[in-house]
Amino acid sequence: MAKGRTLRRIRNVLLGTAAVLTAAIAWFAWTVRLDDPLEKGETPIVPARTMGADGRWHTGHNWLGRDTFGLYEAYIEGGDLERGLAYGALAQEPIARQEDIFTERLRAMIPNARLSWLKYFTAWYDRDLDEHIPREYLREIYGVSRSFADAHDGIGPKYMRALNYHAAHDIGHALQDLAMVGCTSFAAKGPHTGDGQLLVARNFDFWMGDEFSREKLITFIRPAEGIPHALVGWGGFMGAVSGMNLEGLTVTINAARSELPLGARTPISIVTRHILQYAATIDEAVAIAAKHDVFVSESILVASARDGRAAIIEKAPDGMDVFDPGDDLLVCANHYQSERFKDSEANTANIRESDSMARFRRMRQLADSAGTLDPGKAAAILRDRYGMDGAAIGLGNPMAINQLIAHHGIIMQPADRRMWVSAWPYQMGTFVCYDLRNVFARCASGDVGGPIHDTTLTIAADPFLTTPSFAEHQWWQQQRERIALGSMTGRPATLTPEEEQRFLDAAPGSYITRMALGDLHCGRGEQEQAATHYRAALALPVASAQERQRLEERLKECTLAASR
Repeated sequence: MAKGRTLRRIRNVLLGTAAVLTAAIAWFAWTVRLDDPLEKGETPIVPARTMGADGRWHTGHNWLGRDTFGLYEAYIEGGDLERGLAYGALAQEPIARQEDIFTERLRAMIPNARLSWLKYFTAWYDRDLDEHIPREYLREIYGVSRSFADAHDGIGPKYMRALNYHAAHDIGHALQDLAMVGCTSFAAKGPHTGDGQLLVARNFDFWMGDEFSREKLITFIRPAEGIPHALVGWGGFMGAVSGMNLEGLTVTINAARSELPLGARTPISIVTRHILQYAATIDEAVAIAAKHDVFVSESILVASARDGRAAIIEKAPDGMDVFDPGDDLLVCANHYQSERFKDSEANTANIRESDSMARFRRMRQLADSAGTLDPGKAAAILRDRYGMDGAAIGLGNPMAINQLIAHHGIIMQPADRRMWVSAWPYQMGTFVCYDLRNVFARCASGDVGGPIHDTTLTIAADPFLTTPSFAEHQWWQQQRERIALGSMTGRPATLTPEEEQRFLDAAPGSYITRMALGDLHCGRGEQEQAATHYRAALALPVASAQERQRLEERLKECTLAASR
């Protein structure tokens, strides 16, 4: 009898547990589901594409090709869903490659078991993402997602993946320890420029590995509603990290310090895309920015040809302010400058502990000392690899404006509707010039044979690219990434003594070299050797107080371990 009661209790517990699990799974699936943003009876069909005699893919008036400098160029037009479907059809290969690179990097960093949990965490974390994105962009992104490859369906449905990738930039900014970002920008006018007109330049230092940065995609968009505009990004990404519209309004974004967000809000790149499409003045840009709640803290540098000035919109999860000192030179790094935020605890800690102020001061020093700026001089500033007063601080140092990690550099003249975009590698490759008035006029008339960039205004690649030092730096960068991934995953990289010496010789003045070698030996349990490298790193120019603290903590741990 007692045995029977025990069995019934066990059965009831199991049934109750199964019921709870079933309800939980059903609730989770209901909570994280995304409704397709389609009208009743609407059936999206991905259009067929054909290869034209001009070497570009075409569908209707839309097209995509690759120029002689390796930059992808695309033109799309029409309503939201129509644009997305056309873009997806045309850009299948760049989209697939970028998603392959992104997911391969995640797999290298995260074990498969944890990656599976990450999938569910991301689905939960971004469960309300679609509620914070304007419907127009939901429909456009949905259209693009119809051409996503099947290979990654195990990660999640195509539309969910497409939306989540637009939030990856924001999460990367929040995860400071990943060191994925460190952008620096400026806007100059009046006595600082040869013609007195606005000149804007920036580096977009969002790094997901060199392969991710190789295939930049410049998209020219003529929407059914709003202002034609151009975006610089990558395959499948419809947000704006750098861009200009046909009214001569430009946007660029710079991260500021943020806590890890607690839930989904509007990705900053969607906010700036909304601005590009519907704003011609700074006041209009500010009004659009005010409508959105955001994931993380970010500075949006906006320049307007109509206003003849630039300002910085500082967005944060807890509010917004505008920094407009009325100066002829406006510099932006990764800290806030407005009255509302400049003295906040998070901002003052960021200035004190990070490399943001070092780059801010160096950018201002270079812009002030350049005389009258033009696009060529702006490119030289974006490519600067040194510290204050030209001090050698080691290649790749985050205190440098050029950390040799940029996805792209961009230079813009709003009054002339011109923008220059850097070809691979980083901001060191050729800067290719696009005249937006000319590009959109040609696309409207169907006259897109031959190059669409202005061949007379190209800025030559940095001569540093042809030196043995750059070739060694590329090898150094690969080894640095291998060592970092080995440290993250607990599987130390393998370098021979000869390779270690070559790694050291490639960038002897960089604390990053010594720190990486310290991490390598620490992972192998060789604490004395690790401590030697950490001490050497601390004797070199370290990018920030935060980095110095990390090095000191690692040295202390190694010293204690070696003494046992």
